[in-house]
Amino acid sequence: MKAGIDRLHKAMLARVDNGGLPGIVTLVAKGDDIYVDEIGTMAFGDDQPMRRDSIFRITSMTKPILGAATMLLVDDGRLALDEPVSRLLPELADRRVLKRVDGPLDQMVPAGRPVTVYDLLTFRPGYGFIIVEPTTFNPPYPIIRRAEELQLAMAQPDPRTPHDPDEWIGRFATLPLMYQPGERWQYNTGSLVLGVLVARAAGQPLGNFLRERLFEPLGMHDTGFVMPVEKVERLPVEYMTDFSTGKLTEMTITGPDVWTTPPPFPSGAGGLLSTVDDYLAFARLLLHGGVHQGRRLLSERLVEAMTSNHLTPEQIAGGGILLDGQGWGFCVGVSVTPDDVSAPGRYGWSGGYGTTWFNDPDRGLIAIAMTQVSDFLFNGGVTEFNRLAAQA
Repeated sequence: MKAGIDRLHKAMLARVDNGGLPGIVTLVAKGDDIYVDEIGTMAFGDDQPMRRDSIFRITSMTKPILGAATMLLVDDGRLALDEPVSRLLPELADRRVLKRVDGPLDQMVPAGRPVTVYDLLTFRPGYGFIIVEPTTFNPPYPIIRRAEELQLAMAQPDPRTPHDPDEWIGRFATLPLMYQPGERWQYNTGSLVLGVLVARAAGQPLGNFLRERLFEPLGMHDTGFVMPVEKVERLPVEYMTDFSTGKLTEMTITGPDVWTTPPPFPSGAGGLLSTVDDYLAFARLLLHGGVHQGRRLLSERLVEAMTSNHLTPEQIAGGGILLDGQGWGFCVGVSVTPDDVSAPGRYGWSGGYGTTWFNDPDRGLIAIAMTQVSDFLFNGGVTEFNRLAAQA
C-alpha cells in the first residue's frame, strides 16, 4: 500500500507546486491503517501550513450525511420511505406540474401522484437542476427566473437564502414541479426539501438533530453548520477561477464571519463544515453497516438501501455530467460500471468547493481529500485523486 500512497502524495504535491492549489489534506484508510497527508498552506502567499484538523466547507458532501440522518428517522418509525412528504410538509400537497419545463408557469397539469420521502432521497421529486447541454445548467426558463426571484438559492451554496425553513418551504410550494414525481433524476433540490422534512420529523432544528444523533455519537466535534470564533483560524481561504482573467481568485462571500453566525436556513444540500477525521468517522459508520465502535446507530438494511443504486439506466443518462455514469442511492453517488477510477458497489460524493470522498466496500477502503479550490473538482483533480486512492 505504501507505493500507492507515495504515488498519490506526488500527484497532489505536484498540484500544489504548480500553483493549482495552496494546500490539500488527503486521507486513505484501510482497516486500522490510516494515511493522512498534509500538503501546502491554508492560502496562497501564506506560511500557515495546511493541517490535519483544518476545517473545510464540504458543500455537497453534506448530502450523504443528510441521507443517513433520514435513515435514522426511518429506523425510529418517524418517517417511511413510501409516505407522501405532505404529511409533514402540507405546503407540498396537491402538486401541479408544468406542461413544458421551459413553458409559462400558468400552464400546468396535476401531478400523477404525491411526492414521497423516497423521491426526495433519490432526487426524483420532480424539481431540480435543468441540463440542456452537457455543461449548461439552469437556463433562464420562467421556472428558474421565478425561483431566483423568491431567493430560494436552489443551485449554488452561496449566497445563501435569507429565509428560515418554514418561509423557504412556503415559497418553494408556490412553484409548480418541472416533471412528474419519480420521472427524472435532478440535482440538489431534493436535499433542500429533505432538510426541512427531517427537521419537522425530528421536532427540532436540523443542526441540533445531526449533532445529537450523528456528530456527538461519532465524535465529529468539528462538523456543523456553524463554528465557534476560536476555530476560525482553522478555515482555509476559498478560491475559484475568475474566467475573465483565468486566475484563481479569493472568494470572500464565505469568509469566517459567515461561519460564526448560525444560518437562517441550515442547508442539507451543502451547508456543513467538517474535517478529514470527522468525515472518516461518518464514512466508517456506513462501511461497517451502521455500527460505530461496537454500537449500532443505523440498521444494516437501511445502510444497504442508502448505498445501492435506485436509478434506471435512462435516469442515469439524463443526469449528464453531474452523474457521469454513476447511479444514485439515498443522497449519495453509487458506481454501477467498472472503469479505471471506480468499481460497482463503490459509493461517495464530492463538494463543489474542492472536497471528495468514497468508500470501497469490497476492499474496505475509505478515501477523502479536502481543499478549498473549486477547480480541483472541475479540472481533473478529484478524478486523479480517486484513481490513485483506489489503487493505493
